[in-house]
Amino acid sequence: MLLLLMLAACVQAPSFMRPASEPAHRIAVLGWWLIAIATIVFVVVMVLLLVPLMHRRQEIAHADVHGGGGERMILIGGALIPAIILIAVFLFSLPTLSATITPSSRPRYTIEVSGHQWWWEVTYHTADPSFRVTTANEIHIPVGEDIGVRVNSRDVAHSFWVPELQGKIDLIPGQTNTFWLRADKPGIYRGQCAEYCGMQHAHMGVVVVAQSAAQYADWLRGQEAPVTAPRTTDDSLGAQAFQRGACSLCHTIRGTDAHGVLGPDLTHVGSRLTLAAGMIPNTRGHLQGWIANAQGVKPGVAMPTLYLDATSLQALAAYLESLR
Repeated sequence: MLLLLMLAACVQAPSFMRPASEPAHRIAVLGWWLIAIATIVFVVVMVLLLVPLMHRRQEIAHADVHGGGGERMILIGGALIPAIILIAVFLFSLPTLSATITPSSRPRYTIEVSGHQWWWEVTYHTADPSFRVTTANEIHIPVGEDIGVRVNSRDVAHSFWVPELQGKIDLIPGQTNTFWLRADKPGIYRGQCAEYCGMQHAHMGVVVVAQSAAQYADWLRGQEAPVTAPRTTDDSLGAQAFQRGACSLCHTIRGTDAHGVLGPDLTHVGSRLTLAAGMIPNTRGHLQGWIANAQGVKPGVAMPTLYLDATSLQALAAYLESLR
């Protein structure tokens, strides 16, 4: 059993102990200091409790019970010293909190992240103020850049957290909060909703892709473009199934007649790394499974079960996969 627990700890889950940005590094250093302070306090308390018990257990067992005395020690050890430690820890944390809240320079790029049950809507502002790029559950940022982020919730409270890049930020219905992201090295960083928001809270993940400035510009340029006309017979059949079925009522695909706003924008869904807010990889098989029975994959999600025949299902998956 102990071996199984140790193996579970080896899973490469997001952790503040592997910082990939300057603010995350500050948080990690602070975290290690807090762990060290907590460990010292724990050891001291255990020593103060166990040493007298080990050396005087016989005397304690036969001592007469009497009241009075000890109030001063209780006041000092139980109130004064803990208060001093907590105040010192608070003051020690302030420089880190200040440095992680405010970026060193004004961000050139700003994105908006909206929390839904249970997925993330991500909107990029482009050079044209009247035009925005909207995607879902995946954020692309250039390496070495401070990225401004505005967050809000469309339903219940959420909390956005990418441990290797930044601290947590709460998403409150009816309120817009701001913070910033930065990645100092390329990579794929996983984030998670850190505030319980319903039965699929644990499956509300987000992926942050940090890439070079040139790669980011190419990616954003590709996302700005509307989809092209279907090129194969399967893609054409899939596009027809999408438009004629329930899909277009909830989803948008720019360049088509689908303008739904209840679900994620699917304009370039084929280029994304995952499906269902990070639950499953974006492959043809997983895509077909998600379309056919989303409730079986993620119970409680807003997407209904679609009763499609095999031909329509395969064609629809092929069409969505082609949207890159």
